[in-house]
Amino acid sequence: MRLLEGTIQRYDWGGKDAIPRLLGQEPDGGPYAEYWLGAHELSPSRTSDGALNELVRRHPDVLGQASEDTWGSQLPFLMKVLSAARPLSLQAHPSREQAEAGFARENAAGIPLDAPNRVYADDWPKPETIIALEEFETLCGFRDPAETARLFASLGVADELESIMRPLTERGGAACLAQVFLDVLSLDGDRQRLIDLVAAAAMEHRDDAGPVGEFARTAVQLDSAFPSDRGILASLLLNRVKLQPGEGLFLAAGQMHAHLSGTGIEVMASSNNVIRGGLTAKHIDVGELVSVVDFEPVTPQILSPVWIRPAVERYPTPCPEFDVWRVRPTSEEQSVRLPGSRSARILLVVDGWADVSADEQSATLTHGQAVFIGAAETDVAISGQATAFLTASGLR
Repeated sequence: MRLLEGTIQRYDWGGKDAIPRLLGQEPDGGPYAEYWLGAHELSPSRTSDGALNELVRRHPDVLGQASEDTWGSQLPFLMKVLSAARPLSLQAHPSREQAEAGFARENAAGIPLDAPNRVYADDWPKPETIIALEEFETLCGFRDPAETARLFASLGVADELESIMRPLTERGGAACLAQVFLDVLSLDGDRQRLIDLVAAAAMEHRDDAGPVGEFARTAVQLDSAFPSDRGILASLLLNRVKLQPGEGLFLAAGQMHAHLSGTGIEVMASSNNVIRGGLTAKHIDVGELVSVVDFEPVTPQILSPVWIRPAVERYPTPCPEFDVWRVRPTSEEQSVRLPGSRSARILLVVDGWADVSADEQSATLTHGQAVFIGAAETDVAISGQATAFLTASGLR
């Protein structure tokens, strides 16, 4: 067991105080967007034995046999604290097959890994789960097309948008959503005025009750952050989801999303592959995005943790790369055995304090502190009064 120091990412959409408050640091006025705990090559965490990615390469047995046999000397998961003060980019992530093909294609084309027009940062997929630490709002998955058409009509812009939104009522299903999505992300010339038209109409309805008011407020929020951006109309095709603390949401490969605000724990396969379609100053590749997106309309399913033993709850996901649990010990006299044995694990305390013991080692952690636990350390227990999140490989 090793104390683990993560890395802070200063993206401009980040909040200014949630992450430093968690880490027990004084805010410096700048954005704190993400806090990474893992071994991704872009920004590996550190242990007393050096960078975690180097430790894993030197001692791949810390990963566990199933993980090492499947993925070699690479930690398959990445844990983050994500804190958004304003919307993130409209994005989706590739499947493993898509990531491998895209990464190889860009390598063959000689595109440097740090080039601004690089789409694939690595050859891994990026399924992910977000778990709210505070109220967290996001756009996720495509809404039923007929309902989206009704919402645009309720803003009083149906006639002006008829040429691009007609498929929502005429065809339905994934094909119509793909057509409209591509069309609105390709708006140019005089047609771009439609974005401002919708934003102005939304201002008039932002105080309405029910779905229409929520739809209007989403448009206003996006236009305030990214005025006249083509991604606004594309984002309005998505469901808006509000997570309460402790609730989670699983985002599979190809699921369109754009986080809006809030702070949460994000657990994912160890990848930085993000394919963007708008709401960003970073590189946008609409053609590649459309090739990976799942356009089937969905009703997002909120994840509620499932008790597996006293003080331990699991957030069920179908990913082989990661499992995630919330652990909440309530006594310093009674310890709780941690799940995830026979895999490398990362444990992060987000509230309170905890004593963690592994074999003959022990550590006392307070909020913001984390440990890396090797696969050979099978008898690991926690006690205290804390809320912590634990991640391991989904293969054990």
